[in-house]
Amino acid sequence: MRTPRTRTMLLAATVAATAVAGALTAVTASAAVAGCRVDYQVTNQWSGGFGANVTVTNLGDPVTAWTLTWSFAAGQQVTQAWNATVIQSGTAVTARNVDYNGTIGTGGTAAFGFNGSWNDVSNPTPASFALNGTTCTGGTA
Repeated sequence: MRTPRTRTMLLAATVAATAVAGALTAVTASAAVAGCRVDYQVTNQWSGGFGANVTVTNLGDPVTAWTLTWSFAAGQQVTQAWNATVIQSGTAVTARNVDYNGTIGTGGTAAFGFNGSWNDVSNPTPASFALNGTTCTGGTA
């Protein structure tokens, strides 16, 4: 027969194990991406500047937060962004969800846009994107 103290200790251990499992599940849910697709569109371009729209499609498990990374090859710089927090260090660009668009279900999308500067010689599309660390290939393989 279990004593009240034993029951209390078992209950405390169960609560602690459940809390740890819940925390691990939350981290996995925000980071799990089996595949993704990115549609990067230059919407307009002018001397020294351009606008772009980016749509990310999640092909994996639902995520509760996202980070999209890419590099510019020709010296482009993000100067203003909307629907994402965008930072740039050298050629490396990081876009993070804002509070209202962090969740992307399986097959769902998130979109953001930005204005940028370029050198008036070349404004190539980034060669590669990664969503939560997974390279976006357009498939799940």
